[in-house]
Amino acid sequence: MGKIIIDENYAGADWYFMLHPLKAILVTTADIDGNPNILAVGWCMPCSHKPWRVAIAIHPLRYSHKLIAETKEFTINVPTVELAYQTQYCGEYSGRDVNKFKEAGLTPSPGKKVKAPSIEECVAFMECKVVNLFNTGDHTTFIGEVVYAEAEEDYIKAKSDSRTVPNRYFDPGAVKTLLHLGADAYVTASSELYKPDVPPPARSWKEQQLGKN
Repeated sequence: MGKIIIDENYAGADWYFMLHPLKAILVTTADIDGNPNILAVGWCMPCSHKPWRVAIAIHPLRYSHKLIAETKEFTINVPTVELAYQTQYCGEYSGRDVNKFKEAGLTPSPGKKVKAPSIEECVAFMECKVVNLFNTGDHTTFIGEVVYAEAEEDYIKAKSDSRTVPNRYFDPGAVKTLLHLGADAYVTASSELYKPDVPPPARSWKEQQLGKN
């Protein structure tokens, strides 16, 4: 099987397909008058254990970019595969032109510690307050500190006594979260677990770093 060079001649703007699929999320915002909006976002990641912080990247032309920059708040919502249409709709249409909650048939729930609502149909949400932002090219990366979060307990597996399985994770056998493959296509996770049998080091990576000081 041969390899191919991925460059501007081949990939154009789609070079990042090599990093897909990515978890699809719905970011909710509200303007200064409390009017809500939703944006589908694929570029999202945790970026700090303590304090709890998460990063999202949004193009400056997006309406939600303006709302987050003004209010310094947003909420991350986790959709399931049943919300694939709604997720794609919220990525295609602008809140400048339509009420996405109404048109997508989604239900806003008042925020607990931010003005941005959560989405009742989603299985989890994290309310965030912006603590920093960066121009990272043609997108702005907003760093949000999680100030409140909820998740559907029935879908969570907890395994606090094992280093080979996460302490908590959404059970793919019970709920299918949405992964963005690119363009209008989505996939979801398999319920099969792959657990490489790697022996633990004598010292954790944190202990190793502390030992260098």
